Amino acid sequence: MANFTISPGVAISEIDNTFLTGQPIQAGAAIIGPTVKGPVEVPTLITKYSEFQSLFGDQIISGGNAYSYLTSIAAYNYFNYGGTSLLVTRVVSASALWTPATSSYIPTGSSGPTTGLSPFVLETISEGITMNNSGSMVGSSLALGSKENVRWEIANVNTGSGKFNVLIRRGNDTNDSKVVLETFSNVNLDPNSNRFISQVIGDQKLKYNSVAEQMELSGSYLNKSRYVRVKQVNYTTPNYLNSAGIISDPSYTGSLPSAGSGSIGGAFGGAAGTVASNINFYNNISSNTQGLIGSDYDNMITLLGNGEAYQFNLLFTPGLTNTDHPTQITNIISNTQNRGDNMFVVDLVGYDGGIPDVVVEATSKDTSYAAAYWPWVRIIDPATGKHVWVPASTVIPGVYAANDKRTAPWFAPAGINRGGLSTVLQAKYKLTQGNRDTLYENNVNPIATLPKQGVVVFGQKTLQKADSALDRVNVRRLMIELKNYIKQIANTIVFEQNNLQTQNLFLSKVNPYLSGIQSKQGLYAYKVIMDDTNNGPAIIDQNQLIGQIFIQPTRTAEFISLDFILLPTGAEFPG
Repeated sequence: MANFTISPGVAISEIDNTFLTGQPIQAGAAIIGPTVKGPVEVPTLITKYSEFQSLFGDQIISGGNAYSYLTSIAAYNYFNYGGTSLLVTRVVSASALWTPATSSYIPTGSSGPTTGLSPFVLETISEGITMNNSGSMVGSSLALGSKENVRWEIANVNTGSGKFNVLIRRGNDTNDSKVVLETFSNVNLDPNSNRFISQVIGDQKLKYNSVAEQMELSGSYLNKSRYVRVKQVNYTTPNYLNSAGIISDPSYTGSLPSAGSGSIGGAFGGAAGTVASNINFYNNISSNTQGLIGSDYDNMITLLGNGEAYQFNLLFTPGLTNTDHPTQITNIISNTQNRGDNMFVVDLVGYDGGIPDVVVEATSKDTSYAAAYWPWVRIIDPATGKHVWVPASTVIPGVYAANDKRTAPWFAPAGINRGGLSTVLQAKYKLTQGNRDTLYENNVNPIATLPKQGVVVFGQKTLQKADSALDRVNVRRLMIELKNYIKQIANTIVFEQNNLQTQNLFLSKVNPYLSGIQSKQGLYAYKVIMDDTNNGPAIIDQNQLIGQIFIQPTRTAEFISLDFILLPTGAEFPG
């Protein structure tokens, strides 16, 4: 019997009758972690890696050296192997000051107000040192501008109409060679116009409310820019032109901005600032992971526990390990189980951890909603070109993305055909068969080095300890796929009449869907029951509609036995 909440809704339960006794053994992803720039603690949907680079950056300078956050390496692998959408959630150090950058002084016309205020102020959606490092104009370029920050330009100011253009440019461009990221044409300072600058560019700001554990929105107009918002408008020109097409107040012309360009910066303590040098990157991450500690992730771990607001099929947190961040890993697994609609790829140990350490950490977890891979691997950092060591969760997103692009989620993301890691130079350890046996016996998926095949994911177990269909990644992902889709169908019949017509409507949608999954090798067999056998008068009188979906998931061939039988000359082969 389903456990219903007080308010109406759909309850889906999962009954696992596939336990063995004494026998041998969607839509995209989400990532939580630090980035070079971008909105802080605001989950943002990205559909390609170039978009990730533009909004979140890909390279950080620390102590004079160039590094990449593991977040961006994981995003690169995900999109490089065919990923379609990624929910990126940037986290930062709670001990540091993170503020948006604001536009430098924007002058008005010669007859403008004498208060010294800019007619309007732009603020970057991204926060932190990188955005506030733009510096000031020197000749035709920004002294400290970089591709990671932005500058503004005002162009085509028309005092006759009160309109002008606002351009958002890359921070390191020049006036002779502009790199325009966005253009907002024919905006004005008239709050009664649909071209009012706040309405055209947007003025909304999202901020996480730790008390309510959800995002809070301020501002009146939807953000059309991916880089800036209008923080405030100091001079307005209501009804700039009257009904006769004449400027209603001559002083309005002086309130318009003058043509020119400048930087957006100086908000970080009024200085350019530098990135802290005490940051542990790559194989050096520990409790200090890329300048953060585990608790810096807590807000966003809680936020992404809301399955109604944020939907994804996979979750990655490269930089967190169960050894150094057990509280955060435990909370993520708990949230993932409660949501029931995604899988979490977890890193169990740091770079120095060996097989005994991996086994200890794996033993402490028991869930079909998480999977672990080991060992660490060496790759070419896509942003810096350096050879670096990274945890498995930075390359596994590419494996899942490639698997889903070529086949479907219910195929195993493992083996030579779908588990190859072409971007990996080497695994930290060349695992022996005995090593792989130990890892797999303890529900850790080995990253093997195979002759002529290179580095390959050679396992697809979840962290579930009991022997059942759900101790395999492909079956768990099949269940996630089925539950997500069928729940959408069930939602369409909530509050409909509880009768045969509604039952048939549900069956007419679910059965063809399951038949399609079966034809695509996801199921051996299935049966859906929603009729008077499980919806008698007592059930109907409780305003309930019960459906039972029986499935036999397709298993994978992981243990293949080949017998070579030698026969004497002249012997007949078996028929």
